[in-house]
Amino acid sequence: MSSLTNILYFQAGLGILANTFLLCFYTFTILGHRSKPMDLISCQLTFAHISFLLTGGDNWLAVILESLNIENDFKCKAIFYISRVMRGLSICITCLLSVSQAVTISPHTSLLAKFKHKLKTYIIYAVFYIWFFNFLVSSHMLFYVGAFNNVSETNQMRVTKSCSLFLMNYIISGLIFTVTTFRDVFLVGVMLITNAYIVIILFRHQRHCKHLHSIRHLRVSPEKRATQTILLLVVFFVVMYWVEIIISSTSLLLWMYDPVILTVQKLVVTAYPTITPLVQISSDKRVINVLKNLQSKCQQIF
Repeated sequence: MSSLTNILYFQAGLGILANTFLLCFYTFTILGHRSKPMDLISCQLTFAHISFLLTGGDNWLAVILESLNIENDFKCKAIFYISRVMRGLSICITCLLSVSQAVTISPHTSLLAKFKHKLKTYIIYAVFYIWFFNFLVSSHMLFYVGAFNNVSETNQMRVTKSCSLFLMNYIISGLIFTVTTFRDVFLVGVMLITNAYIVIILFRHQRHCKHLHSIRHLRVSPEKRATQTILLLVVFFVVMYWVEIIISSTSLLLWMYDPVILTVQKLVVTAYPTITPLVQISSDKRVINVLKNLQSKCQQIF
């Protein structure tokens, strides 16, 4: 158990550091007016991942709130609400990233081509609605999560040392389950469809290039590299998402959270926010150039 917890802390810490670096990079890029449409989406995604890792990794935010002597009930509501909102933002923004990339690489003859010239405007509107929707959908966490007490243990399920999930009305729980499930299944479906479309476009492009150049002279374009990165991230997200769904659904049906199962679930849900920035850093030439410049300056100093 202690080894799993140490792995969880290491994974969450690595994810927070990598996402913080990317957040600073995208922020300065956007403020410097040298950004691409995808940079705004990636900036939102890194912020969501930092917030999620702080609340979902092993409740690092709880340690901060405890040091401020904030009562457990408010602490539990704040942590679980932020965590649920950021989890929803993660899947929504990942889907937006996939759709935007499909629009970017679509040929001029396709139906998606007409969205290219105003893609940045559409992304800004989409991000606004995504935030509003997830704040609204996750609002039930403010009412059905609170501090654990020993008065009526049958009506609550302990999910952390000091927080518990309260038993909901069947109608309310059914409504919440339907809305969140529909959202997740719909977004995963959109991601799979856009990924299939992207793969087809890449296949056609590669086949066309083979007719014009020899294979050894083919070079991977920045657009193709970015597309391959997004494909990798989406596939990894879908796999991790369904593994987490299986674990959490089993625990809710049994109305019991074993500490080991809870730690494994946290490892699964924090895997995507940790891996995503590492993949983005290794595949974005702009980020690689920044790291090389920092390395050269450090060598000059020391």
